[in-house]
Amino acid sequence: MAKTVLVIDDDPTQRRLLTAAVEKAGFACRTAPDGETGVAIATDANAGADVVLLDLTMPGLSGMETLEMLTERRPDLPVIMLTATSGIDTIVAAMRTGAVDFVVKPANPERVVVSIRNALKLSSLTGEVKRLTRKAEGGMGFDDMIASAPIMQQVIRLGQRAAASDIPVLILGESGVGKEVIARCIQGASERSGKPFISVNCGAIPENLVESILFGHEKGAFTGAVARSPGKFVEADGGTLFLDEVGELPLDMQVKLLRALQEGEVDPVGARRPVKVDVRIISATNRDLAQRVKEGAFREDLFYRLNVFPIEMPSLRERVEDVPALVDHFIARFNASEGTRIVGATEETLKMLCAFEWPGNVRQLENAVFRSVILCEGDMLQPHDFPQISGVMPEIAALPEVPVSPMAANDTGAVPGAGPVTVLQDGEVRSLSDVERDLIAFAIEHYAGHMSEVSRRLGIGRSTLYRKVREYGLDDETKKQAS
Repeated sequence: MAKTVLVIDDDPTQRRLLTAAVEKAGFACRTAPDGETGVAIATDANAGADVVLLDLTMPGLSGMETLEMLTERRPDLPVIMLTATSGIDTIVAAMRTGAVDFVVKPANPERVVVSIRNALKLSSLTGEVKRLTRKAEGGMGFDDMIASAPIMQQVIRLGQRAAASDIPVLILGESGVGKEVIARCIQGASERSGKPFISVNCGAIPENLVESILFGHEKGAFTGAVARSPGKFVEADGGTLFLDEVGELPLDMQVKLLRALQEGEVDPVGARRPVKVDVRIISATNRDLAQRVKEGAFREDLFYRLNVFPIEMPSLRERVEDVPALVDHFIARFNASEGTRIVGATEETLKMLCAFEWPGNVRQLENAVFRSVILCEGDMLQPHDFPQISGVMPEIAALPEVPVSPMAANDTGAVPGAGPVTVLQDGEVRSLSDVERDLIAFAIEHYAGHMSEVSRRLGIGRSTLYRKVREYGLDDETKKQAS
């Protein structure tokens, strides 16, 4: 979606010239004949503007007065001043009031466009710094969420209710939908804002280290415990502990987690006495915990303890209205981190992205935009910058069958194709372990190293998947895909 430039100038000729230059550069343009109208447009939540070109000398509300009002009402809005005079005192006064640049009339179109691009880049950098600061300080709020889709309004309302108390929250949803984002917003809107927010991926912890990582250990408590570790519960004391993939916890650890939640204290490994903690618990899972309870893989009492206030996060395909805003958000983020100058995505590109199913949800969209920003050779993302979505690269399932030939066998004797094969070149069936190894390696490559998605598609737990990755020596493949 193209960025919008607001031109505030009382001269209709200047407005037409600036509009032509702005639109030729690929931006959307709105105009205002005076300061009052310009301020009204700039502060309109539905229309708004991303950059302002403001004439310094106007009848009625002057350029400086308009700048002061814009700075007060939209401090994040970059304003570029336009004037027929270039007195140093005037320039200094405007910059001190909040202007980001100064262009002398008659304005050269190329100079104006360069100034607009620089202002947008500065705005992106400033916004990213503020976002990272709020995230690091535990102060993210619901205003930071991109959630204009109707289905997300219920999520926001539930999150705001949950933030008003310390009630345990269970966030449900597919992998990559942004469960941690809503958890951080609940923390930021609660009385624990600014306190520690500790995130733990329960599915990524080796089973023999779960107790030590969650509850801590004393020095010498076991082989390799060369120093004391407080554990995640103690680190989150006074704040929030986010237990992601909580359904992957081993049963014996579920018992200790339940006791920690009920008693408000933890028993570090090797400690003589328990440690009191004040922690707000928010957990998340992409598994059906009720079904896991029926299967005996998850404790019923712990399920009821965690599932006090459930929040269902919809998949991205259920909230396609948010895709354009998410694309803009990710473009701004990667412009800031990678030093690129992407303005936005074309309408054709946005239509294509909105029509895609997004099995990996927001995380997949984020990675797709990251790749497209690097591939893009212009200043607008085009459909061909998303080759795996636009159809430039064929789907794996659509690849033709590979004929069996003596030269086609790899070093294992298997015939390569669109996925793991089960029959050797000599017609014998391959061993189960060989097929399983190839299937896991194939899935890791197919889902670009997203282990949550791999475990979900293969129907195994994250801890089981990581164990098999180690057993089959696929660690290098996992690191390669993740990088």
